This record gives sequence, structure tokens and C-alpha cells, in this order.
Amino acid sequence: MSNSPAPNDDTDWTLVQRTLAGDQRAYGLLVLKYQRRIQRLIGRMVRDVDLVEDIAQETFIRAYRALHQFRGDAQFYTWLYRIAINTAKKSLLDLKRNPTVTDNFGDSDDEDETSWRKPELTSDETPESALAAKEIATVVNAALEALPADLKQAITLREIDGLSYEEIAELMECPIGTVRSRIFRAREAVSQKIKPLLEKRTGKRW
Repeated sequence: MSNSPAPNDDTDWTLVQRTLAGDQRAYGLLVLKYQRRIQRLIGRMVRDVDLVEDIAQETFIRAYRALHQFRGDAQFYTWLYRIAINTAKKSLLDLKRNPTVTDNFGDSDDEDETSWRKPELTSDETPESALAAKEIATVVNAALEALPADLKQAITLREIDGLSYEEIAELMECPIGTVRSRIFRAREAVSQKIKPLLEKRTGKRW
């Protein structure tokens, strides 16, 4: 039985096959497609902005060298994501630094990121409502930072990176049920932190 590409990943699978056949431009398209997402991912682990681009470049070099190992039984981004994480961790270890996650909601333009995004100030909103939204975003980020590592990773993969439960389970090497439980617990913890703010503004437009 031959390996087939993951659902909705036909284009990536085709580009991978073209690259393996010697078409360097095909890999360039993959880099172009995922470069910004990988840089944002690494940026949440590395505070040193100067290192982000270097680690991202190393990620794509490693991915290129290991491209023959990609079987298409998972999304290409899921596979690339793991390489990026490992590359960043190795770089930080080499530099004797500790990874620091700084999750900033709403700073991404990915279409699949729909949860907990920072509201934009529209014509019918007021500075007061914008301030309230900023306050809530601050509380959300603080609540995330306080989560256990496994819960924070699960909710970040889901809410920020837009990965499916199946992809998260693969990345975290645990059952889907565990992923769902971690995300539920993370959401509950965050909700408990922002609940007082929402109750304080009951009846107000924000």
C-alpha cells in the first residue's frame, strides 16, 4: 500500500515530489509559503530577534536534507513544525539559553487563527472599549504563562498555530483524548482569569 498525502495537503505533497525530482524552485515555493509562520513560531521561543531568522533558515535547511523522509501521512506543516521546534531547542541549548514563550494573540495574519484574537478598533468602538480589550489580552497572556507546560503547548498549537487535534496529538505524542483534555483545562483556566473582567463590564459594549 503506497503512502498518500494527508488531506488538504495535495499541493505541498506535489511540491515535495517535484523537489525530490530535482526542481529547486518547488522547494522555494514551500519556503515562501511557510517562512512567516515558522519565524513567528520560533519568535515565541526565542526572545533574541536576531536569532529568529538564523534558526528559521536552519530549519528549512534541515527540512530540505530530510525531505526524502516525508511520507505525506501528515500535513507538511506539522512535519516542518517539529523540525523547527527541535532546531530552536538545539540552538538555545548550544547558546546555554532557556526557551521563553511569549504568546501574543492577534499578531498573526493566518486565516486559520480565529480564537482569542485581539479585537481591532472599529468606527463604532471607543477608546474605553479598546482599553478593555487590551486589558483582557494582557490577562489572557498572563494566564497562559502560568499554565503547566503541557497545557500551554496544547492550547498554543490549537489557538495560535491552528493545528487540528490529530496534528497536535502527533506532535505531542499523546492520544487525541489527552489533547482535548489539555485544551479544555487550559481554556477553563484562562476563562477563570478573564471572568471577573467580563462580569465587571456586564451590560457595556466592549
